[in-house]
Amino acid sequence: MSNHVYKLTELTGSSEKSIEEAVRNAVDRAAQTIRNMRWLEVVETRGHIENNKFKHWQVTVKIGFTLEDAN
Repeated sequence: MSNHVYKLTELTGSSEKSIEEAVRNAVDRAAQTIRNMRWLEVVETRGHIENNKFKHWQVTVKIGFTLEDAN
């Protein structure tokens, strides 16, 4: 078994529908440029209000991914 080194990145996803979709949006966007994602941690959940009405969820996540071995 090899030792792994992990790196964290923090992102905020948003959704008008749900907290879960906001998380999914952040992870899906990260997947476009980050390889080897392994886990996530929800660190903050908040809602955006516009004109005195709920507009959308904003969820901040930390995504952990393994660094690739240097060759």
